[in-house]
Amino acid sequence: MSTIIATAPQVRTMAASVITAPGRIEIDDVPLPTPKANEVRVKLEGCGVCASNIPPWQGRDWFKYPMAPGALGHEGWGVVEAIGRDVSSVKEGDRVAMLSEHAYAEYDIAAEDRLVPIPDLLADQPFPGEPLGCAMNIFRRSGIEPGMTVAIVGVGFLGAILTRMARAAEAHVIAISRRPFSLDIAKSMGAQNVVPMDDHWKILEQVKQLTNGALCDVVIEAVGKQWPLDLAAELTKERGRLVVAGYHQDGSRQINMQLWNWRGLDVVNAHERDPKIYIKGIHDALGALASGDIDPTPLYTHTFPLASLGDALNTTRDRPDGFMKALIRM
Repeated sequence: MSTIIATAPQVRTMAASVITAPGRIEIDDVPLPTPKANEVRVKLEGCGVCASNIPPWQGRDWFKYPMAPGALGHEGWGVVEAIGRDVSSVKEGDRVAMLSEHAYAEYDIAAEDRLVPIPDLLADQPFPGEPLGCAMNIFRRSGIEPGMTVAIVGVGFLGAILTRMARAAEAHVIAISRRPFSLDIAKSMGAQNVVPMDDHWKILEQVKQLTNGALCDVVIEAVGKQWPLDLAAELTKERGRLVVAGYHQDGSRQINMQLWNWRGLDVVNAHERDPKIYIKGIHDALGALASGDIDPTPLYTHTFPLASLGDALNTTRDRPDGFMKALIRM
């Protein structure tokens, strides 16, 4: 008589990064997530590295460690691998950008309404949809019109995209940034004037000369630090628009309310929190790529495997010469 031995079903697993402490990462083998009825599991091709990852990577009192597997990754794209029973807008095999929170892993889960299909036109290109959508939303809220003078304070990935969009809108763009490489990028994106971000009063005088003393209709602060925020306010003309696009999450800020008040500035915090608006921004980014208004591919300057996420985060923090945007490729 033969004996039948019951075996437990094998649990599928995936590799995922785990930030165990400030400045420390492990790559763990964790169970593959199962999509709920309205969710989709995506086999990730890659994930952009965002500057907002730096405070939790460096460590702050309000963060808890170890973080969840894949945590901090929110710029993922890839191919639909499994769908929940109620999902109808995408199918297995579709290439998508996604809004999710654990994309530093081989797979991640997203709700159906937080996916954007990537057209075949971009079949061979990386597409970190979240930061591109963020740039589109910031541009929309900036209210830039033809003939305006626009200053972009800080030319990283976001500032470079905004420079290109402002030029496409027929504005006159003054790009201000710390690194010579960033200023070269700004020129390639169409900025008519570039100013090194080195000395506060020297910058003010240069911008006054460039604008015949009028200063700027719109100033977009895209750094996320105290001094660039102060500088951006001083570059904004009376009844001008100051747009806060920098990620200010490493401590409190002080503002010169006397200046803001006296000049009657319109101040826009251009950060969105509604996922529907993020999704609209990603759709707008796809339209801008299709029309040729933007081409972000030259801005993806550094690529790392998942196992080197720590190096990618350090590079994003240190911004060496030639750096603009890091991508993790699975």
